[in-house]
Amino acid sequence: MEDTYIVVGVDGSPSSVLALQWAARLVPTVATSIRAIAAWQVPFTYYEFPVSGWDPKSVAKTIVSNALDTAFDGEPPTYVTALTRQGPPAGVLIDESRAAQMLIVGSRGHGGFVGLLLGSVSSAVAEHASCPVLIAHGPETPPSSRK
Repeated sequence: MEDTYIVVGVDGSPSSVLALQWAARLVPTVATSIRAIAAWQVPFTYYEFPVSGWDPKSVAKTIVSNALDTAFDGEPPTYVTALTRQGPPAGVLIDESRAAQMLIVGSRGHGGFVGLLLGSVSSAVAEHASCPVLIAHGPETPPSSRK
């Protein structure tokens, strides 16, 4: 049987940690595994150049690892795979959605303006993903795991 999975966009924000927790709650009904993905890219503009020794891929690996530790109290389930992909976050997640059963993202990640209800990445994936999209926002934990 081909692996069915949920893709979760991870940027280290509380909203993306919540997205991981939602994915774990949905695995029994939607998929067999979770792919937690952090996108990375090197920002080049006329005035901005990467700092010597800065490695965005390593930073992305650390972000996804820390988010998994936070979401699962230091013990991510064996059905979760941490991945990094080069490219803009929305584009990476839309591409990953082509083979996924579901895509889950937080409503606001790092980089958004405080107070916005829906970030640019969540808006883009909701519009263009090839699978159902769940946008996690609200309380810090999914409803079925609240005390």
